[in-house]
Amino acid sequence: MPIIKSAKKALRQSQRKAAINKPVKSQARSMVKKARQNPSITTLSQAFSALDKAVKKNLFHKNKVSRLKSRLAKLVKTPAK
Repeated sequence: MPIIKSAKKALRQSQRKAAINKPVKSQARSMVKKARQNPSITTLSQAFSALDKAVKKNLFHKNKVSRLKSRLAKLVKTPAK
């Protein structure tokens, strides 16, 4: 446990931010999982939206999300004939 006053405040702030960010991050992860299991345009769109919201809050790095979105899009894309 923190002893210094500023450390106590920092702990409170980090706990508050973690509580706010956890559902957003969890939603993004579950949408990616759902899109992998059932690749379709709708699940892809939901996953993209959730990932973009997570990037907006700096929960994931933009390059990581770009990589995930690319891999998900490849699953949905039909092979060219």
